[in-house]
Amino acid sequence: MPKKNTKSNNNNKENKYVVIVESPSKAKTIERYLGKEYKVIASKGHVRDLPKKEFGVDIEHDFEPIFQVIPGKEKVIKEIKKETKGKRVLLASDMDREGEAIAWHLSQLLDLDPKEKNRIIFSEITKNAIKNSISNPQSLDLKKVDAQIARRILDRLVGYKISPLVWKVLKDYKTSAGRVQSAALKLIVDKERKIFTFKPKKYYNIYLEYKGQNIPLTKEDGKQIKPERITKTKKDQIFEYLKDKDFKLVNVEEKETTRKPPLPFITSTLQQTAVSTFNWSSSKVMKIAQDLYEGMETREGSIAFITYMRTDSTRVSNEAQQAAISYLEKNYGKDYVGHYLSKNKKTNVQDAHEAIRPTDIYMDVNNAKRLISSDHLKLYALIWNRFMASQSSPSRYLEKTYTIEDNTNKYAFEITSKKCIFDGFEKFWNSNNKEVDFEIGKNDKITYDQLKFEEKETNPPNRYTEATLIKELESKGIGRPSTYATIISTLLQRKYVSKIAKSTLRPTTTGFVVTDFLEAYFPEIVDVKFTANMEEDLDKIEDGKNKSKVVLEQFYKEFEKFLTTASNNIKNKQEILHYESDVPCEKCEKNMKLNFGRYGLYLSCEKCKETQKIPAESFGVTIKDKLFIKEYLQETLKIDKEENKIDEKCPVCGGDLILKHGKFGEFIACSNYPDCKYTRNVKARGKCLNCGGDIVKLKSKKGKTYFKCDSCGTMYWNEPSEYSCPNCSETLFYKTSKGKEKLYCEKDKTYFEIEEIKQLTKST
Repeated sequence: MPKKNTKSNNNNKENKYVVIVESPSKAKTIERYLGKEYKVIASKGHVRDLPKKEFGVDIEHDFEPIFQVIPGKEKVIKEIKKETKGKRVLLASDMDREGEAIAWHLSQLLDLDPKEKNRIIFSEITKNAIKNSISNPQSLDLKKVDAQIARRILDRLVGYKISPLVWKVLKDYKTSAGRVQSAALKLIVDKERKIFTFKPKKYYNIYLEYKGQNIPLTKEDGKQIKPERITKTKKDQIFEYLKDKDFKLVNVEEKETTRKPPLPFITSTLQQTAVSTFNWSSSKVMKIAQDLYEGMETREGSIAFITYMRTDSTRVSNEAQQAAISYLEKNYGKDYVGHYLSKNKKTNVQDAHEAIRPTDIYMDVNNAKRLISSDHLKLYALIWNRFMASQSSPSRYLEKTYTIEDNTNKYAFEITSKKCIFDGFEKFWNSNNKEVDFEIGKNDKITYDQLKFEEKETNPPNRYTEATLIKELESKGIGRPSTYATIISTLLQRKYVSKIAKSTLRPTTTGFVVTDFLEAYFPEIVDVKFTANMEEDLDKIEDGKNKSKVVLEQFYKEFEKFLTTASNNIKNKQEILHYESDVPCEKCEKNMKLNFGRYGLYLSCEKCKETQKIPAESFGVTIKDKLFIKEYLQETLKIDKEENKIDEKCPVCGGDLILKHGKFGEFIACSNYPDCKYTRNVKARGKCLNCGGDIVKLKSKKGKTYFKCDSCGTMYWNEPSEYSCPNCSETLFYKTSKGKEKLYCEKDKTYFEIEEIKQLTKST
């Protein structure tokens, strides 16, 4: 036998233990810290689940789940069984519910004793953590598994029972209803309704403009006066009273204040901060954090940079605290050392977890730059700085509050000067509090000429961003740290919500309609408190304070009543949802009605039978059976024919050609329809790279836009442009990057500003 094969056999005999983790990158990192007796393999996520094409829950027999191997995972399981044959198996999936469930499913497939101590958990992938976990294996936490299975069954009950009803009502098989996503959608929809019905009120800011500062009016006759309560009449009265008055500095209150360091990151605060700082999606934040936790290939091997990133605990291990103290004393001095105490406000915090922190404090940002780059470095720097700030001392400020009054002491103006006298934790973390340092002297002369006003309007509530929605979900107890990113991405994928400027989330017309349907027939599913209570019930199952069968039975008892009512109404062809829109028919000017068709939502006139397509991304508001969508259609779709002309004449009748929207997307039609029925596809701005022919814009069955040459049939996913790359001379394509249309070179993988390329083309 060749020497090479002999070596392979010997290695196989040396492996006495097989450690099963979730991902190959984690396997590679952990294998660095274990000897030859250990082989580390990956399950590549979940291996079993409820069947995809069947209900998979036996309601009649205590909601017994029917698990199947996930399609495509057969090869993975076969390899795992081969590697574990005759070996001691250690299950090392993540330490949350999902990870515990993966470990349990593996134990079932491998016929392992669930009471056997073969479960190892760790919150960081470092040598000490891995060695300690292997030295102290545990039994599977079956209560945690029970909670995960209960959650999975609840989601299946809602998804499989309600979604078909939504399909029937909307006639759209791409729609769905999820247990947690529906409550999150209602939050976004309710906020949009408040914005729509908001009526602004004018008010006036009154202030003294002095030494570059606007010193606001704060008191009248010793009582607080808020700008929002100052009407035009009140403003005029104040100015009339003060027109012959002098102003004087009557008091200076000086004190030293402190700003407390922030807590280290938990999942929600990491997502909120990274989304706001980098304008990333929450799912991107979690993907990068997962890489940093599991381990990344560097020139020094595979290294894990942070602790477990799905946690709601701010606890920090003693070892990590001591390392931080040592780093601070060595590099900044004892004055910078803080006295950290974790503050878990919620009762359901899983304190076995730690906060998100660096695995090695001495892997500071400068050292990390040698090993990682780009987005991974950005997120790591954020985590490292936040953790070091949490372990540092408070910052200190000298504050001086100046009070200025008129010479009758009726009106008072106040402003506070802030000067940092010790930066403390702000050495690592900007607290975002503006520091304004200035002096006002007792002999300074302030006159009526310095009295100014600014007319303002009250603002409607801000729409949710990904960051603020995560904060709201957390505060209301909807979902858990591991689910926030999934909730948002599902809403976006279903086109219930669209992203507008700066990652702001706005509900689409479809999102409103789905919410209205659920509010009418399944009020508990969209009820925020009910959803939060369900999360608490799952926590109680995990803590052993309740049983999954009891929770499921209580839920289904009420759920079945709602289900029966909705099903009967649909079966009896009752009109489930009725909306009159604010869009007038072009022919008779009667308001059109919202309809549901196989290609999505559309408007129709009951009298003239005229129709108007509503794209899935359209924005609207539904209030008391009224659909408000006119503004969107006019501004975005340009339904006004004059605005939508394309400066071309119809080749059949000579009428104006206009851009229209149909079930297959945009198309060109004659404005004289129905007398003239000429139509054609929208042409791309560039020509075919293969033959130079015209390219038309089309839409696939799944709704994805693509481009095709009319002459030779060559297809493109991106629209060819009329410009060439300045570097390689290849044709550039139109492509959206960060919400803005740009020109893209597919060869060099480089983006260019459109105006930049236009200028280059003109100059040549």
